Amino acid sequence: MMKLTGQLLIFLISISVYSQDIAVLQYKGGGDWYSNPTALPNLIAFCNQNIRTAIGNKPQTVKPESVDIFQYPYIHMTGHGNVFFTEEDAENLRNYLLSGGFLHIDDNYGMEPYIRKELIKVFPDKELEELPVTHPVFSSMYSFPQGLPKIHEHDGKRPQALGIIHEERLVLLFTFESDLGDGWESPEVHNDPEEVRTKALKMGANIIKYAFEN
Repeated sequence: MMKLTGQLLIFLISISVYSQDIAVLQYKGGGDWYSNPTALPNLIAFCNQNIRTAIGNKPQTVKPESVDIFQYPYIHMTGHGNVFFTEEDAENLRNYLLSGGFLHIDDNYGMEPYIRKELIKVFPDKELEELPVTHPVFSSMYSFPQGLPKIHEHDGKRPQALGIIHEERLVLLFTFESDLGDGWESPEVHNDPEEVRTKALKMGANIIKYAFEN
């Protein structure tokens, strides 16, 4: 049996500690990347209780150009407005996603035209495509036979789950006209009915589970 040195043991422990932590992406452009402050803590609590994850209670904050993003199997991105990626940001995000990372972009209303433009920098050879309702992200834990649920109304459009796939793995998920993050927020923030919040949290748990296992 291989004898572990103290340094190697610390390294392996650090990997296991980070392996189930998640992070929020602090992007450039002036958009409110920090919106929905109670959303991820609530989703974390729901996942730890219901799908046996062991995620740290507080999501970390990472910048797209930082090597720190490689510590997290799931990174969340949200906001209402402008997004801007430098070439360095785009290259680092691309390397992160192609090496096993997962980025979930949840449009909090108003983000969509900006993020589409910036994703061309990350994947100039790929396009967002709508996921079929048979995709595993809709059934990894809880069943959503109709696909992405509608949580908040904005323009009356149907919710869409759009993705970028690399070698048959969904590496980036863009949830649009759904507003899952608003549904994850604490009850007093939007006064959503409990069944709406539960639906949003279950879909979020599906996304986390898919990201951790694929």
